[in-house]
Amino acid sequence: MPVFYGTEVASPLMLGTAGYPSPAILAEAFALSGAGIATVSLRREAGHGLGGGQDFLRLVEGLGVRLLPNTAGCHTAREAITTAQMARELLGTDWIKLEVIGATDLLAPDVFALVEAAGELSAQGFKVFPYCTEDLSVCERLLRAGCEVLMPWGAPIGSGLGLAHPQGLRALRAGFAEVPLVVDAGIGLPSHAAAAMEMGFDAVLLNTAVAKAGDPAQMARAMALALEAGRAAHRADPIEPRQMAVPSTPVIGKAFLA
Repeated sequence: MPVFYGTEVASPLMLGTAGYPSPAILAEAFALSGAGIATVSLRREAGHGLGGGQDFLRLVEGLGVRLLPNTAGCHTAREAITTAQMARELLGTDWIKLEVIGATDLLAPDVFALVEAAGELSAQGFKVFPYCTEDLSVCERLLRAGCEVLMPWGAPIGSGLGLAHPQGLRALRAGFAEVPLVVDAGIGLPSHAAAAMEMGFDAVLLNTAVAKAGDPAQMARAMALALEAGRAAHRADPIEPRQMAVPSTPVIGKAFLA
């Protein structure tokens, strides 16, 4: 099972809590997924004293999984840092999924603000999970800033495109072999999740693919099974692809007619 900041979690599936049709469906999806971590947006959480936020907090705390608050919707380092501080006070955890959005249309990370916020939060004792790109130099700076986990996107958030830049993700996995890596965002199908695990990634974080599916609970179960299959395939040391056919039955010993 994946280990983040010295803590082993129960599953490589990290599941978001936004956008479900109802609280009951959210709870059912988590039950069937076996997810080890639930991501929670502080903006949804707060409720501004109206009661809705507290109801949601009780719901996610009742899921029985570790909570990972995030800074979704933040566009500056300062905004993300303040949101993280509020999340620690509200939820009692120093784990934070750090998002600093740059390009609004793609919800792409602002990598400069991300590194800045990661460094300050790490200095404040946070365990930072940065939502980043697969750029090796950016990831190196995040590690130097104090991050011990990297969360490169598969594709833009909510797009369902899967792994848009597989070669970049493979290079990242090879370049940071000892660093826990999580594919975050863009997963649309169980096959996408399996492909990430086949590459050797430690976990997958997804939300929209489950929450917006016709049957979120069954999609959550499908994702869990795909992650298990992908992880098993990686450990089995799969064959390398070839351009030419290779017979599975050797010619030596084959009978020939005279």
